[in-house]
Amino acid sequence: MNHFEFRDGELYAENVAISKIAQEVGTPFYCYSTATLEHHYKVLAGALDSAGIAPSALLCFSVKANSNLAVLSTLAACGAGADIVSGGELKRALKAGIPAERIVFSGVGKTRIEMRQALEANIAQFNVESLSELHELSQTAEALGLTAPIAFRVNPDIDAGTHEKISTGKAEDKFGVAWDDVEHAYQLAADLPNIDVVGIDIHIGSQITNLDPFRKAFEKVAGLLAKLREQGHDIRNLDLGGGLGVPYQSSEDRPPSVDEYAQVIGDTLGASGCQIILEPGRMIAGNAGIIVTSVIREKRGQAKNFLIVDAAMTELMRPTLYGAFHEIQPIVQTDKNPALWDIVGPVCESGDFIGKERHLPTLEEGDLLAIFTSGAYAAVQGSTYNTRPLAPEVLVRDSAYFVARARPSVDDLLARETMPDWS
Repeated sequence: MNHFEFRDGELYAENVAISKIAQEVGTPFYCYSTATLEHHYKVLAGALDSAGIAPSALLCFSVKANSNLAVLSTLAACGAGADIVSGGELKRALKAGIPAERIVFSGVGKTRIEMRQALEANIAQFNVESLSELHELSQTAEALGLTAPIAFRVNPDIDAGTHEKISTGKAEDKFGVAWDDVEHAYQLAADLPNIDVVGIDIHIGSQITNLDPFRKAFEKVAGLLAKLREQGHDIRNLDLGGGLGVPYQSSEDRPPSVDEYAQVIGDTLGASGCQIILEPGRMIAGNAGIIVTSVIREKRGQAKNFLIVDAAMTELMRPTLYGAFHEIQPIVQTDKNPALWDIVGPVCESGDFIGKERHLPTLEEGDLLAIFTSGAYAAVQGSTYNTRPLAPEVLVRDSAYFVARARPSVDDLLARETMPDWS
């Protein structure tokens, strides 16, 4: 569910006309719906409750999906924790009001500086991805006189059936401790100073649309949990990651519901006695956002017709990076002279496109388009390539909107750079 709908032929975000925001903020911009963010969080929490997993479950929003402070603070007010992968994301989460005891630190490349920051903040859990990381964390914690609560991220060698660039649970992926090495890793951790072994972590990929890989992975976790407890480890947390997909186009088969997903967790791990931690990102934020862009001009060619807009791969990398599909519709509905178009941006790359071979009406300069399901992995992957200032982010709540990140000027970009005086 999202709160973007057409009324009398014009697109609204909750009770705000998109055209009004475009007129006052300019394009391109990201627009997020507070009601959608809150709804998706509450639906997931409710599904866990119905499956007998809540209220002890901890939902740590994946900050890498959408790191805007206004979005994070909205979810913090709902009770969300945070799944972070950098020291910068730690600062964002804390600034947004997410308590440290609801933060887990994932990622393969934690530096000693980031470890120290997280230890001093007293976060809930480090998801450790290698034995070398474990040793560095132990040394860092010992130097501070603190204890690091850890879970090993285990790699179950399960194909999640998703795009190869967002698969994380196969043996050839860079993430996690190899399955055959896991028991040794836990024994080593138990013997190291200033390490408290508290959990198991697993995350097999993103945009997963079939529950079978989840079930297989969770069943393996259940077996591992039994073994580790037999060996004397006090496992209290099971971090099951995220990855449940969302629909990017209305014509595709819909991914499993959160109720079905929660039931799989309940069936496999509901009797574990552990706190269940989830790291939802896309399933909460994906459909909570759109990108609004203006038509610059049309270009009719011999082989294709191009609709050139002012959003580009600098605002939405997913089509270029993954070949991803996003629904695109005019803000004001019309059926004027429909044709087949490639929607492309002004960036000087042939790979700069938003959508290919889309049936859209003929549009004129200044007409507005909405790019749907852009609340996750859009703004966070934005860049200033071609010296294009980052697009602003707008948060809507009912009949009001707030510019949560303003558009910098080109002068703002240049002010961060200096030229050497080598005379």
